[in-house]
Amino acid sequence: MNEKALIHTTEMFVKKALESDSTGHDWYHIRRVRNQALYICEKEKIGNKFIIEMAALLHDIPDDKLNSSKEEGEQRLNHFLGSLELAEGLSREIIAVIASVSYKGGGQVHDLSDEAKVVQDADRLDAIGAMGIARTFAYGGAKGQPMYDPSLAVRERMTEKEYRDGKSSSINHFYEKLLKLKDLLNTNTAREIAESRNRIMEEFLAEFYKEWKGQL
Repeated sequence: MNEKALIHTTEMFVKKALESDSTGHDWYHIRRVRNQALYICEKEKIGNKFIIEMAALLHDIPDDKLNSSKEEGEQRLNHFLGSLELAEGLSREIIAVIASVSYKGGGQVHDLSDEAKVVQDADRLDAIGAMGIARTFAYGGAKGQPMYDPSLAVRERMTEKEYRDGKSSSINHFYEKLLKLKDLLNTNTAREIAESRNRIMEEFLAEFYKEWKGQL
């Protein structure tokens, strides 16, 4: 298959895999990340466009949040890439980019490839701003987290397991992750986009606390 056909096949696979998602990791999230990644790639003039697009499309397939285990997710990704009969080196590069995307409690992967920088930035941009607010509450509701509980302290430092399994709230998630992302982006293009999106979240939180307290 040529690259265009491979992209189309991957789109169909991802749409099917995520068609029933209600956590904010649905096809529309994938499409936004893909479009943002391609935009960053073009503006920054870095990276292999095909690897970037494939990794953006597939980045949530192995995510342990969406699978019964990390191993199951990795098997799903490997099985699909194997079915495409890509060159071994190309599959390996796509998998490496995907492995760099997840936040995992804030632990940073250093020495990222250009492709990984682009896809990571694109995914993180979709976690902030108005879309980030909507996705935070969709995910929290799907996972049974409280919207807000003042008795739950914001967690400052977390292992990956604590980040995934510890008790928190949707509002705390802004402080535990989302408001930190602006300063963790790799490219100038993403950082410029993040400025206004970060302000939207700060304004939302200020208004949320006013209304939570019943201030009129």
